[in-house]
Amino acid sequence: MGNLSLPGNPRYQPKDLQPVFGYDNLFRTVAEVEIATMKTLAEIGVIAEADIASLTSAVEQELLTISTTDVDDVERKVTKHDIRAWVRIAQSKMDPILRRWIHVPLTSYDALDTARALQFVRGHEVVKRLTDKVIGHFIEEVNLFALQPQIGRTHGQHALPITVGFWFATILSRILTDIQSASSAADKLVGKISGAVGAYNAQIGLGFEKLAKLAINKEQGEEIGYTVPQTFEGLVLRRLGLKAAPISTQILPPEPLADYLFSCIKLSAVFGQFGLDGRNLMRTEIAELGEPFEKGQVGSSTMAHKRNPINFENLEGTWKKNKIEFGKVLECMTSEHQRDLVGSPIMRDFPTIVVNLVSQLNTLLREVGGKPFISRISLDEVALKRNFEAQGDTILAEPIYIALQMAGYNGDAHELVNHIAIPHSRQNGVSLLNATQWALQQESADQVWSNIPPEMLFMLYRPENYTGAATAKAREVADSAEAYLKSQSTR
Repeated sequence: MGNLSLPGNPRYQPKDLQPVFGYDNLFRTVAEVEIATMKTLAEIGVIAEADIASLTSAVEQELLTISTTDVDDVERKVTKHDIRAWVRIAQSKMDPILRRWIHVPLTSYDALDTARALQFVRGHEVVKRLTDKVIGHFIEEVNLFALQPQIGRTHGQHALPITVGFWFATILSRILTDIQSASSAADKLVGKISGAVGAYNAQIGLGFEKLAKLAINKEQGEEIGYTVPQTFEGLVLRRLGLKAAPISTQILPPEPLADYLFSCIKLSAVFGQFGLDGRNLMRTEIAELGEPFEKGQVGSSTMAHKRNPINFENLEGTWKKNKIEFGKVLECMTSEHQRDLVGSPIMRDFPTIVVNLVSQLNTLLREVGGKPFISRISLDEVALKRNFEAQGDTILAEPIYIALQMAGYNGDAHELVNHIAIPHSRQNGVSLLNATQWALQQESADQVWSNIPPEMLFMLYRPENYTGAATAKAREVADSAEAYLKSQSTR
């Protein structure tokens, strides 16, 4: 099988990505570009039909399986150039009458940059497939816990009531946004067959473009039923399923790939957020969530009582790794003149971002007993209730002060609740509602309380009812995610 190691730490090697980014497979897409170019040369009449006939499916397979390890060996010992090393190996596998056409009229990065675009398009197929699975499981969690009250938190403090399903939905909505952004960016990845400075010098100067136009006109005359690219470059890229960059230098403009990788980074950040939230909700003093603890699992090498949030921590830690990896993408946004080699070794690390992202997806989807990690996260309803009630009705300070203003309180009700009622509540161990009525009595404003409508008072005595649109918004997000998955299944 050869060396199928992926970029990044050997500990994290998603098998789904090995056909795309496995080390010895990296030149497969280069071969695809070179094969497509030769076939296009034959299509426009540069290579004779009798000669291109020697490019059999068996020969194509030989070219597609040239390993990176073999290219490295020839590069180091002979050519000191990776593409010329690949060309030498490829020529050794081809009929002499055809081998002279290999890599005509390409420059190295016609092959390499276009091949890289193909790799990320295919890598995204893995990302999307796994993310869609994750979305399906998140929908289940949102709907399952849409009604379960939970104390909301801001700045690490108890804030207002929400529901557990609402928390899941905040993550799900971001996943949905970012996978659609990534898919859109993947669709915009482009290739180039534009030559050493991007100006199509060989294609124009040696007549390839004229021949291409003749071939295009012939095809159009046969009413083939699709839009025919108007250039030799377009004909080659059509075979590969890519569009051409509007303009390029020796290399592709960096924005399309940077946009795709940034979309991956955003998606990775959402899983990092889920990990951060989950890890905090597993804290001993909070304990609202629990990771599954498998048979034989150990939480600590010495403290047998511990149940560490290993999956949540991996989700967050992998995001931190990915954030650093994106700095490499930014380093490659510039190059000297038409191109320099400074970015070449850096860009070889770009797939690490996708590898890390797929590692996060695999963490979320890792099954035990037929259930993925997401579905095996447990909720502690006792802890949820304890935390929800920890501050009594103090968490309703917002509706209490607004109700007072609506009931005709003439002063600053926020000030009254914040600086008079809450201190009185805490010092005397009484509810905030009682403390607020006491504060009104000190100002001889008792009538304000009686002006509050009964239905509003009913809510103020039941904090668990003050969840706003948490349940509705959670289900709305779940419905949107369902619609997204349905749209994907019908494509």
